[in-house]
Amino acid sequence: MSGSKQLKLGAFMRPVSIHTAAWRYPGALPDANFNFPALKRFIQKLEQGKFDAFFMADHLAVLNMPLNALKRSHTVTSFEPFTLLSALASVTEHIGLVATASTTYDEPYHIARRFASLDHISGGRAGWNIVTTSNPDASLNFGLSEEVEHDERYARAREFYDVVTGLWDSFADDAFIRDVESGIYFDPAKIHVLGHQGKHLSVRGPLNIARPVQGWPVIVQAGASEAGRQLAAETAEVVFAPAGNLEAGKILFADIKGRARAIGRDPESIKILPGVLVIVGETVAEAIAKREHLDSLVHYESGIASLNSALGYDVSGFDPDGLLPEIPQTKAGQSSREEVIVIAQRDHLTIRQLAERIGSYGGLAFVGTPQTIADDMEQWLIEQGSDGFNVMFSFLPEGLNDFVDKVIPELQRRGIFRREYEGKTLRENLGLARPANRFFQPAIV
Repeated sequence: MSGSKQLKLGAFMRPVSIHTAAWRYPGALPDANFNFPALKRFIQKLEQGKFDAFFMADHLAVLNMPLNALKRSHTVTSFEPFTLLSALASVTEHIGLVATASTTYDEPYHIARRFASLDHISGGRAGWNIVTTSNPDASLNFGLSEEVEHDERYARAREFYDVVTGLWDSFADDAFIRDVESGIYFDPAKIHVLGHQGKHLSVRGPLNIARPVQGWPVIVQAGASEAGRQLAAETAEVVFAPAGNLEAGKILFADIKGRARAIGRDPESIKILPGVLVIVGETVAEAIAKREHLDSLVHYESGIASLNSALGYDVSGFDPDGLLPEIPQTKAGQSSREEVIVIAQRDHLTIRQLAERIGSYGGLAFVGTPQTIADDMEQWLIEQGSDGFNVMFSFLPEGLNDFVDKVIPELQRRGIFRREYEGKTLRENLGLARPANRFFQPAIV
């Protein structure tokens, strides 16, 4: 048993399944990514299962792959995150609402304003997934002829974080007195003008929204590169970094928490939640058969395009039945590239085999019964491979329903997952402190 340690669980819900062929599986909803009534049912089911958060990844371009592959993708159309999460906030009460927003192709004032609004609308359930965006096609949608260089993106992201959090602190928590008799709406001594002038950004402020319910929305990151780990150690409160197995998870867990400790942060103030695909069966054999059927529905055109995207390099001109050649560094994201290369070398896969693996889903997967999946999750928790998981479902609605109805009760029976939400805000449920306002001392009661 793990004693007082408790799993934290996010649900990766854009796309509603990470698996390329999920929309083709028998009984799946082909339009699940773009079906609001279905998404509403999904989030309510997750809340019934006491999930910490509903997480929306986001892309600022259609996936950069050939049309023959793109035509097979169920992610080509999906809702803009803030619009969808604001709507879902009104049909839920407890579950966190986490959205991706790019520090490369957006402005700090926009990001600060949107997340502050979502946090107020939801009663304190917003989370910001900070990404630097490595899709080269995104740059073309924002007036740039080429992608911003990797290290430059991360340098801007670090400054961007400082500006956004500074804007959230524009008003003291008790600034809005709304005294009808005197006619004073807010105390002018409790507003701060940021006046930021930096290498990448110039932002005057203040934000025209009261301080968020949580102080700041929860800060989430997903990077696993050297720059990404350092940024996470300095700024993140939840990390969705990938880990392909328990040993890799332990290394990542110790590395990020060690970096945090070295700069004076409490390691417990960061929750490490690697992504995991879950496939539930009555028996292990049945779960494996589901996975094999799911993988069989991936077309090779889609697989090779997914591999090229993950590598940031086109390998379709090489012998598909040969091993992966040495791939040069590119401006693309480093974490997915490194993960693919490790899989190829570890399992001695040809390009064709690697394309089939990556084209389906090549990352961490728990495929088994409710008991074996709970065993895996408990082991990761006990052995400090993670604080929980960002769960990805095989296909919807069955994959989600199976996890909530069968795996969650097993985790609860073992005493490693909540039966009721601990608080009202995402921070409270994750066990994260509400940050102090850097410009104002709390009011003395």
